[in-house]
Amino acid sequence: MSKWSIQIDWDDVPHLSANDKAELMASIPPHQRDARSKGIPALGSGVIYPVSEDDWIVEPFQIPAYWPRAYALDVGWNRTAVIWGAWDRETDTIYEYDEYYVGEAPPQVHAEAIRARGDWIPGVIDPASRGRSQVDGRALRDEYATMGLDLHLANNEVEAGIFAVYRRLQSRRLRAFSTLQNLRSERRLYRRDEKGKIVKERDHLMDAERYLVMSGMGRAMTKPVERYDDERARPSDRYETTGY
Repeated sequence: MSKWSIQIDWDDVPHLSANDKAELMASIPPHQRDARSKGIPALGSGVIYPVSEDDWIVEPFQIPAYWPRAYALDVGWNRTAVIWGAWDRETDTIYEYDEYYVGEAPPQVHAEAIRARGDWIPGVIDPASRGRSQVDGRALRDEYATMGLDLHLANNEVEAGIFAVYRRLQSRRLRAFSTLQNLRSERRLYRRDEKGKIVKERDHLMDAERYLVMSGMGRAMTKPVERYDDERARPSDRYETTGY
């Protein structure tokens, strides 16, 4: 016999008024609100980021040119993932605005896609190359450097990184564009098992996000401004770094 599932949310239930929804929402713990109101599967006490999507999802907007940007790269043959962030320094808020999520492709393909988003944007890379040694991580960083990417090795302190991301999510200082469907999907499934260990399944963007928060934004810069040297009458670039 065939089986199927249909996901519905409160907006699909006609007998619930706006007041009913508001009262129900107020009575539900924050980490259960998406499951109860939107039908998004919850993973019980094992969920790593028990924060409602309403607190970190925003609709896309034009990013100001003076906001510094950076990206973080998590590598792997089955999946290579990249997340781009822009930093609103006035509110100390990081906006994740673009993602790359492709498997079974050589580094040249990934490098081209990353450069297409802005070859001036600096990044950080998984220091252990998906479970391999630190030496392998440096070698892969160097390989990407030959393809025109400006990469440093990322800080990969897992628990400290998770705490830093969670603290920003709670205070709404880490937001993501609604178009980042892979990021949203991974966060919904990002969890610990019954022994408290992180389930290493579909977590590439979650890892990249940690790299971005822990060390990527420290490299963030604004787009180079072309100016001319009065003496030589030729263009030169000026960069602005963040001091994050």
